[in-house]
Amino acid sequence: MSEQLKFAHYMLKEIYENPAAVRDTISPRVAPDGRIQFEGLRISEDELRNIKQIHILASGTSRHAGLAGKIMIQELAGVHVDVDYASEFQYSNLKTSSHELTIVITQSGETADTIAAMKAAASNGSKTIAIVNVADSAIAKNADSVIVTHAGPEIAIASTKAFTAQLAVLFLFAIYLGELRGTLTREETRHHVDGLMTLPATLEQTLNCNPVCEKLAEKFSMANDFLFLGRSVHHSAALDGALKLKEVSYIHAEAYPTGELKHGPYALIDAMMPIVCIATRDPNDPYSQARYKISLQHMRDIKARSGRIIAVAVEGCDEVLDITKDTIFVPGAPEMLLPMIEIVPLQLLAYHIALQRGLNVDRPRNLVKSVTEQ
Repeated sequence: MSEQLKFAHYMLKEIYENPAAVRDTISPRVAPDGRIQFEGLRISEDELRNIKQIHILASGTSRHAGLAGKIMIQELAGVHVDVDYASEFQYSNLKTSSHELTIVITQSGETADTIAAMKAAASNGSKTIAIVNVADSAIAKNADSVIVTHAGPEIAIASTKAFTAQLAVLFLFAIYLGELRGTLTREETRHHVDGLMTLPATLEQTLNCNPVCEKLAEKFSMANDFLFLGRSVHHSAALDGALKLKEVSYIHAEAYPTGELKHGPYALIDAMMPIVCIATRDPNDPYSQARYKISLQHMRDIKARSGRIIAVAVEGCDEVLDITKDTIFVPGAPEMLLPMIEIVPLQLLAYHIALQRGLNVDRPRNLVKSVTEQ
């Protein structure tokens, strides 16, 4: 309890524990020479080399992590990945096989839908890996292999640090699988690992945006609807930012891939609804640069239609300020690590908006920490 007293609420405390959650999750799995080791991985290297397809099954925040994991694994390891809602997969006719791998993601390890989905996949011969924050949970006991995140206990209902820890594990697994399958060289592996190892310090710097998020919450807390936009791997952060806002502030919020805005949601733009645009970039990644330029143009189009834009951008990208002064600047990072940074200001924004509305951020109405009923 004394630790919590340093913060007004558990949600804020756990947001500030994001750096430690990532550090504690990745450090034990990276050897001094940069090689990756998973202590709970009981699937042989030959089996992993021969995997034809991966299914990721999860719900809520964990599913959003899985969507980023899909892009990480496909780009780094060259394996096709599908992401399904755990609650839908168990009732589908989709069949898995021994040449497929099923990754289930859950913070608590007790989520009924995810357990049922994993059992359905296993019954068809699929190997299973559980990414879970509780080592002795039900799902950990039933999976073929277990990768435990070390985010520590989450007391607040809205999941925060568990999300970043899940993203870190998925990125680490993507690197491991890529080197094993020959899609990454040893040098490339070391480069990606080095980038990941700097992330906790970068997350510490990111927390400095808290005062900006608090001021934006004062400005936008009375909105009835929000849109969140993000491209490619950044869509996962947009999705979870929208979910956090819904969970703790009771404001209706949706997230879309930025390019989908013109395919329907464009009609929603008016002078009342805030639109959160993730417009970060990695200057060393040409695809990231291209997506960034397109995102800027979308923001200009939104502004031309009287949209209220809140931008999340990398420090130094001052051209964003020509479009909106309501910008949260975050430190830079490699492209696939940016969602772990982007989610922090979105978590803080949701937290402060809920406070502005006089709500209980740790115990939102109708929600529980672990959904143990189907």
